[in-house]
Amino acid sequence: MISVGIDISKEKSTVCILKPYGEIISMPFEIKHAEKALSELATMLLRFNEEVKVVMEATGIYHLPVLSYLQEKGIFVAVINPLEMKQYRNQGLRSAKTDKKDAITIANYGIDYWFRLRRYEATEEIYQELKILGRQYSHYICMRIESVQSLIHLLDYTMPGIKGLLKGWQDANGKDKLSDFVETYWHFDNITKMSEENFINSYVNWAKEKGYHQS
Repeated sequence: MISVGIDISKEKSTVCILKPYGEIISMPFEIKHAEKALSELATMLLRFNEEVKVVMEATGIYHLPVLSYLQEKGIFVAVINPLEMKQYRNQGLRSAKTDKKDAITIANYGIDYWFRLRRYEATEEIYQELKILGRQYSHYICMRIESVQSLIHLLDYTMPGIKGLLKGWQDANGKDKLSDFVETYWHFDNITKMSEENFINSYVNWAKEKGYHQS
């Protein structure tokens, strides 16, 4: 009996693998919604000699690439209503919400409700659409990851230290402060041509508009 809790975010997920009585097989770790990472996860789960059930919350479209990929590999996946999972979370002590803690909670849900879990089923037509959407989304994530890595590499040369200044430039919801920043301030001269006061006002207005902390 192995329960795999997956906390789904926009472009990545946090995975925790548990056995009964709180025995941890794998501490929470992150995977990108790209084919290579999903393949490695599926391979890991298929190597276990015990029954494996994956549990995740329904999250609009974000869980589709993970769901479709694991189902293609013949792995049991249960998709839980977010309201039901929220009620389960509230049974325990209140604590700060993090992806790692959520993954542990979801894995524990799988243990507690092991015999009530139902494999996600869809009609053949919906299942084919699901696979197509999952593959398209996975392909998009791969391209985006490569683009962000290229951008970071360029910025290391053109704006050394910018990642350190923009603290928390990537968040759990997939927002990318670094990319948004260089979309507006796309060249070093865009900053240096302004006075310090003008740049501060410009930056504060930009942060407010984008929903970032004005640090």
